[in-house]
Amino acid sequence: MAASVATGSSNLHSGFNTSRRLQSGRQSACTNSPALSFNGWLHKDLSWSQGAFKVLEMPKKCNLSQSAVTRRLSVSSCIGDGGSTKYFDFAVIGSGVAGLRYALEVAKHGTVAVITKAEPHESNTNYAQGGVSAVLCPKDSVESHMQDTIVAGAYLCDEETVRVVCTEGPERIRELIAMGAMFDHGEDGNLHLAREGGHSHRRIVHAADMTGREIERALLQAVINDPNISVFQHHFAIDLLTSQDGPDTVCRGVDTLNTETQEVIRFLSRVTLLASGGAGHIYPCTTNPLVATGDGMAMAHRAQAVISNMEFVQFHPTALADEGLPIKLKKTRENAFLISEAVRGDGGILYNLSMERFMPKYDERAELAPRDVVARAIDDQLKKHNDKYVLLDISHKPKEKILSHFPNIAAECLQHGLDITQQPIPVVPAAHYMCGGVRAGLEGETNVRGLYVAGEVACTGLHGANRLASNSLLEALVFARRAVQPSIDHKKSSSLDLSASSCWARPVVPNALGTDTMDTILGKTEEVRRELQSIMWRYVGIVRSTSMLKTALERVDQLETQWEKFLFEQGWKQTMVALEACEMRNLFCSAKLVVGSAMARQESRGLHYTIDFPHVQESMRLPTVIFPSAAVNGTWSSRQLHKEVVC
Repeated sequence: MAASVATGSSNLHSGFNTSRRLQSGRQSACTNSPALSFNGWLHKDLSWSQGAFKVLEMPKKCNLSQSAVTRRLSVSSCIGDGGSTKYFDFAVIGSGVAGLRYALEVAKHGTVAVITKAEPHESNTNYAQGGVSAVLCPKDSVESHMQDTIVAGAYLCDEETVRVVCTEGPERIRELIAMGAMFDHGEDGNLHLAREGGHSHRRIVHAADMTGREIERALLQAVINDPNISVFQHHFAIDLLTSQDGPDTVCRGVDTLNTETQEVIRFLSRVTLLASGGAGHIYPCTTNPLVATGDGMAMAHRAQAVISNMEFVQFHPTALADEGLPIKLKKTRENAFLISEAVRGDGGILYNLSMERFMPKYDERAELAPRDVVARAIDDQLKKHNDKYVLLDISHKPKEKILSHFPNIAAECLQHGLDITQQPIPVVPAAHYMCGGVRAGLEGETNVRGLYVAGEVACTGLHGANRLASNSLLEALVFARRAVQPSIDHKKSSSLDLSASSCWARPVVPNALGTDTMDTILGKTEEVRRELQSIMWRYVGIVRSTSMLKTALERVDQLETQWEKFLFEQGWKQTMVALEACEMRNLFCSAKLVVGSAMARQESRGLHYTIDFPHVQESMRLPTVIFPSAAVNGTWSSRQLHKEVVC
């Protein structure tokens, strides 16, 4: 993957085209060169079409029966090759806030399939503790929220996107409340607004420290009650189904693997929304659930979608450091437990193990500095003192306030012998959020016709080089809503060919390999996954260098080649699919996108810090863009499994 820096104005946000509606089909959108370009968002010739312990009920208790999950298909037909094909007007990949909010709107105009990898509630949304940022206080303003977002984003944000999101955010919050989401209120009866790092005002709407869970609960209940929406849980998305219409790449649906029945299910749709979340599991320590393996970003990349800003991986500064707990865990967590930004926003203080407060030495905003600053400061302290964690102390605040604001955190810590009302919390940075992703216009459109994106999988330009706390759920809500009208328009202008399923070879489950061989493959794949995560943490972590990135690229390529060679020696075929192998394929693809993007940015900005270029370069205040390539990459992770044939 080659890297280059395109010329362009370095004025604030000038890299974005003033016409932000993305149109697919321009030849320049799909260059024939496999180049990684460091460009502005759009060239002028390239227009473009997430007192007492208060326990909230988990969304999985929303009476989501199997009949509710699989009901109400518009058309379902069995294809002669033994596979199953389902037809919908809209296919939604992902069941977080973006996917569910979008589904509820487009369901007014057609049939909707919500395809989710695990249980419907298992998404990054469900793990979001802090809240949703929005201007709801008379003392606050859209301009102030914009400024905080742009400063946190290291001036790489798209100003138009920032304005749209900050302006439309309050109405999206009111819609959630009307749908039954229950947020915390103050004694005056108004919404209780918290403050988090990087925010100049109190503007965080929250439900204690379980905001994402409450939003997910409300949305899932509404989805279950909608007769036009069918939810397909335990359906892993393998690859987007695409075809060519002249110079345009068109999305026609998605192939999935039912991981409970081991059956390949094909979904054909007029419109597809990709809302599959992030890629936290390219690192060994992440706050993301196990489903966050970069599936959407990898699928979109293989489908010729433009990818942007993948170097900006946000490491949350304060995940619970299990090694510092009085009662040790019996087994390693699948994902790190998040200690919300709101703890620092409410006055939490960071100390090293010598009980020295260190944040004022790094930034005048101290504990309220943006996440990238705090994460680097903690990383520096750990390296200086050879420690494994630092301490976050909120115990100086009133006990009743701590327990009312952070009941989930307090309960989790207490299970392991730590009383946060009296003791500091051991914390360590963990991979948390991808600021980059599939490049989107102001209506969630991509350069692939019929494919829209929203949530963490998307790169809308809102976050720039670093996401401001609690802007992720806000962005997901706003863009899910903005993608609705163009999706309806596209649905009206496109047809659904019931015979089109034969246009793509169908992936196959490797039953022929036998149990012993599959056990060997899965065991090796788990080893490779851990090795990839180790490489990414060691060489592409919070602090980077040119030599580290080159080493990472070499080692990732070598590891991928060795793994694929092992697979095919065991009898694996190009079209075979299994959950663990396909996740590994996506992890490799996502990791390479991160490394390649990081190598292209020869400056330190926001979340990307390199010791070889420690300062911001004004000439590089432009997004990183990975254009699709017509060249065939030799690796399994970079190719779509199906082979398109002429219909």
